[in-house]
Amino acid sequence: MDARPVGVFDSGLGGLTTVKKLAEFLPGEDIIYLGDTGRVPYGSRSKDTIVRYARQDAAFLAGFDIKAMVIACNTVCSVAFNDLNFSYGIPVYEVISIPVKAAAEVTRNDKIGVIGTAATIRSGAYEAALKKIKPGVQVFSEPCPLFVHLAENGRTGLTDIAAITIAEDYLSGLRGSGIDTLILGCTHYPLLRGVISQVMGSSVTLIDSGAETAVHIAKELNALDMLAPGGSGGTIRYFVTDNADGFTTLAARFLESEVSGQVEQITLE
Repeated sequence: MDARPVGVFDSGLGGLTTVKKLAEFLPGEDIIYLGDTGRVPYGSRSKDTIVRYARQDAAFLAGFDIKAMVIACNTVCSVAFNDLNFSYGIPVYEVISIPVKAAAEVTRNDKIGVIGTAATIRSGAYEAALKKIKPGVQVFSEPCPLFVHLAENGRTGLTDIAAITIAEDYLSGLRGSGIDTLILGCTHYPLLRGVISQVMGSSVTLIDSGAETAVHIAKELNALDMLAPGGSGGTIRYFVTDNADGFTTLAARFLESEVSGQVEQITLE
């Protein structure tokens, strides 16, 4: 057993969808979340800048003597993961390999779509990972940058004209590609799951990168006997790099519940 907390970081608030799932699957675990809200978005930054930011994020979390680290940022995982030097002696999880495996197992016609930030799609990380485990697969990718703004502004309803119009525009090419599986390659996108599913149709299976990773982490920590002792945890602490005042309102959209933990503004530079 291991009572130390699990650390999670993201470039902004999207990683809270992963925190939500972790809290569901591991209700007895303490979680420390870092959202780099003062420097979001990472998706439009250079690789060197993303690497520098990610190293600062990881070092901050490591200072809490965490037992595992989750990089809940698809941009960091796709662009900078191999350039990060994690020498903390703990498991480090990213949000690409696990959903890729899930998508490869689910697809029936070997046509898989991927949506994400411009940096994630440009990196080709999902396509490379998919072809590594399933060489014959066809991958169709599409950047959907405005989905982040829709999610953070609560424009996610099935009757929201802006959400539907933007989704139809972004996803039109994927609808004509014949894919039967679509990876939501950004932790913001689960908030738009209903809209995306409506546009793509019921024949397309959606793979939530954060949720799939959370399930895997829960199973692995259990297998490694690293779960917290019963009744010892379950709290969440939130750290942000921008003003914390508006965090609770925005965070509630991603968590789909009120923020009950401590929120603190910090500086990373």
